[in-house]
Amino acid sequence: MTIDIPATITDEEPHLTALRTRVREALAPFGVEDFDRWEEAGEYPEPVFDAIRDAGFTALTIAPEFGGEGLGVLEACVVLEELSCTGGLAAGMILQMFVNGPSRAIREIGNAEQHARYLPEIAKGDTYFAVAMTEPTAGSSVVDMLTTLTPDGDGYRLSGEKCYITGATRANAFLVFCRIEGSVGPKGLGTVVVRSDQEGFRIERGTKKMGGNAIPEGELFFDRVRIKESDVVLKPDVDSTRGANIMLRQFNPERCGNAAMVLGVARAALEMSIRYSRERHQFGREICEFQGIQWKLADMAIRYESARLLLRRAATSDVDGFPDLRATMMAKIAANEAAEYICREAIQIHGHLGFTQDRPVERFYREVRGSWIGGGTLETNRNVLAAEVIGRRFSQRG
Repeated sequence: MTIDIPATITDEEPHLTALRTRVREALAPFGVEDFDRWEEAGEYPEPVFDAIRDAGFTALTIAPEFGGEGLGVLEACVVLEELSCTGGLAAGMILQMFVNGPSRAIREIGNAEQHARYLPEIAKGDTYFAVAMTEPTAGSSVVDMLTTLTPDGDGYRLSGEKCYITGATRANAFLVFCRIEGSVGPKGLGTVVVRSDQEGFRIERGTKKMGGNAIPEGELFFDRVRIKESDVVLKPDVDSTRGANIMLRQFNPERCGNAAMVLGVARAALEMSIRYSRERHQFGREICEFQGIQWKLADMAIRYESARLLLRRAATSDVDGFPDLRATMMAKIAANEAAEYICREAIQIHGHLGFTQDRPVERFYREVRGSWIGGGTLETNRNVLAAEVIGRRFSQRG
């Protein structure tokens, strides 16, 4: 017997509904067992990337003059949520960097030559960018990064190390955050592009994680890598904090994407829980008839809808080409906490079955838990949000 459940999303504009349909059609050849297998093996889902690219999603937010659809952060978030609801976090992470990462940074702070060089390649899916920021001694405190850009003739040399870089083993280009030689703290920060085949650049696969292993992380090592002037996207200035300020804002689209992806996974967990509560019988009744289960499902729906509304506000805001900082921080915090709660309660509703690998809800929980750390920990996000709320920034240094 097929059990119908109410649609989770019913109030969208037609063009957003059409995007969701495109996603479902693109992922139709793949089942839960495929994503379980890729996750268990730590294997990048290359066939899913091909399907996403062939459906045109890598060009979603690229301007039409460079071969894209020219859509915004809201549309990107809708696609990311639907990808993650249909295929889990791995499906969303494949597209995240194409629609919310380096392409937007290059568009907003790069020059015309860089637009013409990189954006068409990104739109076609030929250039696969990853963002390189985190370092072994500079996680949440990004202004303590040590990767250094040293002037050398008509260009530069890049030296340093990055860690926990999502998609590093699949990417063929990296937007690397670094500092100019002689700078400290928030001054002198900038960004450069490094190709995976450049001399002096080495990539090593990272450690297996609790979840999200289908998109492997990696460690990056730069040994005096030659950087041409034309590959400097944001030129660092030893006397300026401009780079640090831009760095804080340029991650806002990715933070919106982070929120969208975990909400997609959470929606899948919620829908599975509703359906299971109708299928599972105990004491001669569907378990959805018990008040304890009803309250869980009601609270899961409230948290999902609340976070989704905050995300929509952030995704439709715009301050100098990036989503508003205050709105973005609220959306990311709310979505991450909602997703963890929903996936945790989904396991409980499924009982022991939810704790096994026979159902994907245990994988869903493992996938969303890492989002509390990626894109800035929730603690750091709250510090940034508090500064916006209070109207005063506070140093975290002792």
